[in-house]
Amino acid sequence: MLLPRHHPDYPALLRRAPGPPAALHVAGDPLLLWHPAVAIVGSRSPSAAGIEHAYAFARALAQAGFCIVSGMAAGIDAAAHRGALSVHGRTIAVLGCGVDVVYPPTHRELHAQIREQGAVVSEFPDGTPARRAHFPQRNRIVASLSLGTLVIEAALRSGALITARLAADAGREVFALPGSIHNPMARGCHRLIRDGAALIESPEEVVEALSPIAHTLADALRGRLGTPQVPGAPALPPTSQNVLEEAGGQALPAPSSQDPRHQHLWKALGHDPTGMDALVSRTGLTAAELSSMLLLMELDGFVAVQHGRYSRKR
Repeated sequence: MLLPRHHPDYPALLRRAPGPPAALHVAGDPLLLWHPAVAIVGSRSPSAAGIEHAYAFARALAQAGFCIVSGMAAGIDAAAHRGALSVHGRTIAVLGCGVDVVYPPTHRELHAQIREQGAVVSEFPDGTPARRAHFPQRNRIVASLSLGTLVIEAALRSGALITARLAADAGREVFALPGSIHNPMARGCHRLIRDGAALIESPEEVVEALSPIAHTLADALRGRLGTPQVPGAPALPPTSQNVLEEAGGQALPAPSSQDPRHQHLWKALGHDPTGMDALVSRTGLTAAELSSMLLLMELDGFVAVQHGRYSRKR
C-alpha cells in the first residue's frame, strides 16, 4: 500500500515531525501507524544481557498496549521485534530498503512474521536495495512514528544515538537504559543520560511516562475516523497543547450522538475472547471497520486484546 503525505491514513505523528517523507510504502496493517508506539533501538552487536533487556522491555511494553517500532537490524532491533511478537503484540519494522527486500537476508522469517502480524514500512519504492546512506533517513521515521525512543546498548558513535537525537528534535521522549561502566556498548546510553535522557530501569517507567500522551493520539485517530468514544467512557485527561499538535492537530470533542455501529460492536463483544471472524459475523461490519473501532475501544481502556482475540476489559 502507498500512503502519500496528503492521504488520511498517513500517520499524524510523522506528518508533524520535521521533514516527513512524501510517501510511505506499507506492507501489513497501515492502521498500526496510528497506534501509540515506543521505538526500541541499540547496537547491532550487543551483549547477551542487552538482547535479553530488549526482548523483555519490548514484550512488557507490547503487553501494556504499545506498538514496538524498530529497524529490523541485527542485535537490539531484532530482539525488540521478537519480544513484541512473542506475546502477539504490535510491531512495525522501518526499513532502509524497499518493503519487499529482506535486509539483513538472515531475517527473512522475521520479515515475514512482522508483515503478517504488524507492518513493514519504508519511504523507498519496492526493489530498492539497502544502502548505508538510507539508514539515517530510516532512523528519522523510527523516531517520528513513536511517542518515545528507548536506547538499549549503544556505542558513542552509533545509529541508535542518531535516532535518539532525531526523537528529541521531533519533541519526543528519549529514554536510556544504563549499563556497566566496563561495557563499551553502554557508553552511548550514559552520554544520553548526561545530556538529559530519562534513565529507565523498568518498562513500567516508560508506560507511566507515555500513557498520558497516548490519549492524545487516540483523540487524533477518533477525529480522523469520526468515531465516538465507547458508551460510558470517561473523558480523556487534559494534555498539553504542544503534544496535541504533534498528535495531529486540535483535540476534537466527542460527538454528542452515539454511532450505531459502535453500539452494535459493543453489544457483540463478550467477556470471552472473540476472534475477528466471529465479530464480522455478529456485526455485519467489515474487518477494516472493526479494526478501527476496536483500536479506539482498546485505547479508551474498554477492550482487552490477547492473541488476536478481543473481549470486554474486566
